[in-house]
Amino acid sequence: MKRSFKDLSAAEVLALAISLEEEDARLFGEFARRLRPNYPKAAQSLDTMRKEEDSHRHRLTELFLKKYGQEIPLMRRQDVRGFVRRDSLQSVRPWDIQRVRREVALMELETQRFYTRAAELTTDAETRQLLGDLAEEERRHEALSSQFDPAHQPENEQQEEAETARQLFLLQIVQPGLVGLMDGSVSTLAPLFAAAFATQSTGETWPTFLVGIAASVGAAISMGFAEALSDDGSMTGRGHPYLRGVVCGLMTMLGGIGHALPYLIPHFWLATTIALVVVVIELFTIAWIRFRYMDSPFSTSIIQVVVGGVLVFLAGILIGSS
Repeated sequence: MKRSFKDLSAAEVLALAISLEEEDARLFGEFARRLRPNYPKAAQSLDTMRKEEDSHRHRLTELFLKKYGQEIPLMRRQDVRGFVRRDSLQSVRPWDIQRVRREVALMELETQRFYTRAAELTTDAETRQLLGDLAEEERRHEALSSQFDPAHQPENEQQEEAETARQLFLLQIVQPGLVGLMDGSVSTLAPLFAAAFATQSTGETWPTFLVGIAASVGAAISMGFAEALSDDGSMTGRGHPYLRGVVCGLMTMLGGIGHALPYLIPHFWLATTIALVVVVIELFTIAWIRFRYMDSPFSTSIIQVVVGGVLVFLAGILIGSS
């Protein structure tokens, strides 16, 4: 079971920070390696940031050894509720300068929030000072990431605030909403169309509508609670868990109800045809959101979303027709 951050000891907080700095340094090194052929200036900046992250790790380790001894406990980010999360390198593709810049800025924003939160909860003066200093250094890293593109001029304060607001919007609204929309649109296909083809011979569409509504509401409740309980948002900046849970739940219900409503029409094939059109619109909407906000290639998103939707749709038909 995941532990709450506020329940960790000071030694465990330092161990988490050491682990975070070690992973971030390796990520910056990989970003630099990928960008070096086309963006040597950006790669050089990333190399500098990597060295500073290593320096942070050494300072944290020295403080830990001084206060708590030689054995650093194994603290994994996935064991702490609400701890900073890092996306896989696969999600950063394609390797364009703007995508990497946004990824680095988001990493530094999350890390800065972690150090600020950790410093607030720490009573030891020496530890509090170090964590506060590291939070300020992470703020400098976030500003430095805006200068990766050689043609990009330094942003003024208003632009920096706008970029931060956009990052928080992605974390607090777009990400949970997209997760909910994908789950609602895809996971409810099988029970809906299974019920539709199972009752096709009777010519009644009302039972199918009820199944679709029930599946949508059930999925919305499940996804809403899962999102709200996954992260309290205190360190990652992902917002209040209730807000994320509501956004995720509502988008899940919206994704499922969309193709259930046509079965209010008392004609099976007409209702099914309209439902299929709605499903296509939903899948293309999901692909567009991923393209617009997650920098995922539109063609790749279409293939991934459509293939998954078609497989679930066919499963529902096969089960309902058996």
